Amino acid sequence: MTIERIEMALLKLPYVRFFETSFGRKYDRTFIIVRVYEDGVCGFGEVVAEEAPLYGGETTEGAWHVLRTFLIPMVFKEKIAGPEDFYLKARRFRGNLMAKAGLELAFWDLKAKKAGVPLKTLYGGVREEIEAGVSCGIEDSLPDLAARVGTYLEEGYRRVKIKIKPGWDLAACAAVREKYPDILLQVDANGAYSLADMETLKKLDAFNLLLVEQPFPPYDLWDHSKLQKEMRTPLCLDESILSLDTARAAVEMGSCRIINIKVGRVGGAVEMRKIHDYCREHGVPVWCGGMLESGIGRAHNLHIATLPNFKLPHDLSASRRYYKEDLIDPFIELSGPGTIRVPDGPGIGVHPVEERIRRATLKSEVF
Repeated sequence: MTIERIEMALLKLPYVRFFETSFGRKYDRTFIIVRVYEDGVCGFGEVVAEEAPLYGGETTEGAWHVLRTFLIPMVFKEKIAGPEDFYLKARRFRGNLMAKAGLELAFWDLKAKKAGVPLKTLYGGVREEIEAGVSCGIEDSLPDLAARVGTYLEEGYRRVKIKIKPGWDLAACAAVREKYPDILLQVDANGAYSLADMETLKKLDAFNLLLVEQPFPPYDLWDHSKLQKEMRTPLCLDESILSLDTARAAVEMGSCRIINIKVGRVGGAVEMRKIHDYCREHGVPVWCGGMLESGIGRAHNLHIATLPNFKLPHDLSASRRYYKEDLIDPFIELSGPGTIRVPDGPGIGVHPVEERIRRATLKSEVF
């Protein structure tokens, strides 16, 4: 590859409806789009860092600084030859995994487009369609929660995830289970609990959940292992898994039985594949989590979810779940009850609409 130009844009998109987790309530999302150009072909990537360092330690402004000061200059100086080469050379910069992932994903899209194949072909994907779940935030009341879940079921989703936090957990699960006793249901705490809450968390076993996601803070593998020994329901780690090394530690310690892979959280698709392959070899199923991405990041996730060990429904709902006007055409939609067909065009297989990107852009820079 001989990269001619790289562009960054900081965008803000309003949500269709507020989304609340244990971190708080949000009404819009600010994120970075990266474009890499070679021979008239453009690869797109999305940086999933948020405005505030709540989910992880990175922020949009921090990722912007790291990209423009370190990662993008490295591409030109080192004459980066592709996504694998970028991964190896970017490793000398510590952390900043979301910034690295956004740029690496643009290289993957570019590589697949130049080869004229869907991105999943380069990854070794085995599916044309993936199982799509939906994530339901914290609502104003339990009846509102049950109604919201009902709306998603009517739209065709088969698996529902509800966000929980201390004080919004057992009653929330009971309200959903009472009305929908047979649905595939899981919960996500985003690290809101501590070992002092073990007795409450153990009571989640009563609700026949697929999994309990990230009950304790990210670096608390040891306490997760203690909790997993006391629970029948599988624990799933999200924020804790930053690399193959942390995935291996979690599995060896018995901290979880399932792993959520988010490509932005682990620094890109090369590391994602290492985690996927390790988990497959050790009988640990994985699934693809979402960061409320635009259609660009969501399309990347769809291709990732085609790999063989992605065995559970994913947080990859349709575009209209979050955005009235996504950045792509066509929008990502359910192709059947609880499924989304993976775009089959070259690269990520969707078409970013420049006018929509322009309207959402807060600032941009060309290198």
